[in-house]
Amino acid sequence: FQVIHLQYLATQAAEMPVVNQVERHPRLNQAPLVKFDQDHHIITQAWSPLGRGTILDNPTLKAIGDHHHKSAAQVVLRWHLQSSVAFIPKSVHEARIKQNMAIYDFQLSDQEMDQINQLNNFHRTGKEPALVYEYNKKW
Repeated sequence: FQVIHLQYLATQAAEMPVVNQVERHPRLNQAPLVKFDQDHHIITQAWSPLGRGTILDNPTLKAIGDHHHKSAAQVVLRWHLQSSVAFIPKSVHEARIKQNMAIYDFQLSDQEMDQINQLNNFHRTGKEPALVYEYNKKW
């Protein structure tokens, strides 16, 4: 759900969702939505947390990763974690699964978090939810 959908839902439903699963990655950081969810005690869960791999060659993410001796993917997953956003990275490769779990031994600075947040350019890798929602709207 986007903010407008949650606002409408609040007028119609007795209870709000506990989890809001949305596309989120550094190129689509969804900052207003994450804040809305947090303000309303809704857990934001990122699908496509690595932007379907489109961000892993980003120089900013690589530089931050080099500083921490981590991969760009690990930096992005740590960014989600420090943003209080749940995420489930998909992989079938044992080495990547292990790498995805090795994000608890470093911390991103406020400056690094800001650098990652500034990568936002509203780029979606999936469908625009407002268009899908409006197309299927029954009310």
